[in-house]
Amino acid sequence: MNLYEWLQTVLFFTLLLVMVKPLGAFMARVFQGERTVLSPVLVPCENLLYRICGVKHEEEMDWKRYARALVLFNLVLFAALFAMLTLQHLLPLNPQRLPAFPWPLALNTAVSFVTNTNWQAYAGEQAASYFTQMAGLTVHNFVSAANGIAVAIAVIRGFARRTTALIGNFWVDLTRATLYILAPISLIAALVLVSQGVIQNVSDYRTVSLVQPVVHDTPKTDAGGIPAVERVTVKEVTIPMGPVASQEAIKELGTNGGGFFNANSAHPYENPTPLTNLVEILLILLVPVSLTYTFGAMVGNTRQGWALLGVMLLILAASLAALHAMESGGNPLVAKLGVHGSNMEGKETRFGPAGSSLFTVATTGTSCGAVNTMHDSLTPLGGMVPLTLMLLGELVPGGVGSGLYTMLAFAVIAVFVSGLMIGRTPEYLGKKIEVREMWLSVVTVLIAGVTVLVLSGLAMVTPQAVSSMANPGAHGLTEVLYAFASMANNNGSAFAGLNATTNFYNLLGSVAMILGRYVPAVSMLALAGSLAGKKYVPPSLGTLPTDKVPFALWLTLVILIIGALTFFPALSLGPIVEHLTVIS
Repeated sequence: MNLYEWLQTVLFFTLLLVMVKPLGAFMARVFQGERTVLSPVLVPCENLLYRICGVKHEEEMDWKRYARALVLFNLVLFAALFAMLTLQHLLPLNPQRLPAFPWPLALNTAVSFVTNTNWQAYAGEQAASYFTQMAGLTVHNFVSAANGIAVAIAVIRGFARRTTALIGNFWVDLTRATLYILAPISLIAALVLVSQGVIQNVSDYRTVSLVQPVVHDTPKTDAGGIPAVERVTVKEVTIPMGPVASQEAIKELGTNGGGFFNANSAHPYENPTPLTNLVEILLILLVPVSLTYTFGAMVGNTRQGWALLGVMLLILAASLAALHAMESGGNPLVAKLGVHGSNMEGKETRFGPAGSSLFTVATTGTSCGAVNTMHDSLTPLGGMVPLTLMLLGELVPGGVGSGLYTMLAFAVIAVFVSGLMIGRTPEYLGKKIEVREMWLSVVTVLIAGVTVLVLSGLAMVTPQAVSSMANPGAHGLTEVLYAFASMANNNGSAFAGLNATTNFYNLLGSVAMILGRYVPAVSMLALAGSLAGKKYVPPSLGTLPTDKVPFALWLTLVILIIGALTFFPALSLGPIVEHLTVIS
């Protein structure tokens, strides 16, 4: 890095850390029902929503009712979005008269946005109308993110409460996450983005003449079936319009990632300047890192939250350093041609290697999936970094809510293993960790990984799936592995080069997204219910301190060991083999 890049990176992380405590403490007060600075305005709105929907907000739920409300609510959301996509051509705000989505693509897209994955097997500006973007996709960006926060808060209550079966009210947590956290920050962020040039309108697409016509050759087949070339002169181009800033703000804040444009956050209408680039990265990380402080505040020991945040940032910083080193080192094959310097293929020059690397690790360390660079153009080991961040389980710092409860599952496993090593009953936050809690944590941690490996293996033996790979060999395997890692871990980013608009990837991808979202969520709610019913065990001389540096390092080691044991063989056949091929 040069001096400017160092200053930019240090300034960014300093600003991020400064915001952790204020936002984390604010969220703790919101979900504990305490008065906040927004209460005079939002409490009447909140109560009105409860009356309209018939919600008894004073009544709490056990984990089964909470999970049932979560699943049924998301099922209704899925049905509504699926209907909207398949009937898009009949709905308003469609100035380009875009057709309806085919049902396999509509199924995949509806599952994708309901599960906070936002995987897109289509080009946004060519397939989705303004009505679909606003009433369908943007609304789900809010609601799916609020779902994740609600589950995380319920899990926190499981650790904080004693001898009770109640872990909160799903409808209350969902409403407060949307009204008090996501909506206000998104409004401010959208205004900042508009001020920097991100568009926000419902105008028709605009056709403009080029200053200089462009001539290019297009392959075609003549009447006799013989390949030929047609020379085409392009004199004008169509510029897409749309309500971009409003969707861009919540797609980053809610770690959603679905781009209004096919180029996503590399598009100048979504991310026009280095300042907007840093603002969007800040939005991606803000809620996940702040929830660690919320956790500490609600369990009565903020050092517990700082310990988890330390683990997240340690792995994230190491990933950033590794990715930047790989991309700054350039491509050996290009260097042989006499061109030296950073690997700028697939990167925007206005962001450079530092801004691109920081965005890449932020979006794959969380479950965001927005991209400002082409991950397929990264060097082999550079591409392995975002792939590994997803395969670890989306927990550094992970998606809004989902990152925290996945990290807590790893913490339970780390406590249990350490307890076995020293011959004592494992305890975490005054709760004994027993077989039930261990099983639920293991399911949470491993379900996405097992799904990735099984479906990737199936793709390798399915002709339709193999034919979708534009690149043969190790790189093609990496593309498939990345696709299922992205879907099963609810990330949504993708390597280019894989044609995912096929029935195979649409249908099996939907299965991956459902398993990756709801199995961990329900498992952690069950864990919360189990822990909430336990008595508090005061710490003793034999209690492992989980708010100290040694435990944070042990937790980091457990995360890396589980990830290495699960995925190293697959990574060896993909990016590692490709790297060895490049340098040989």
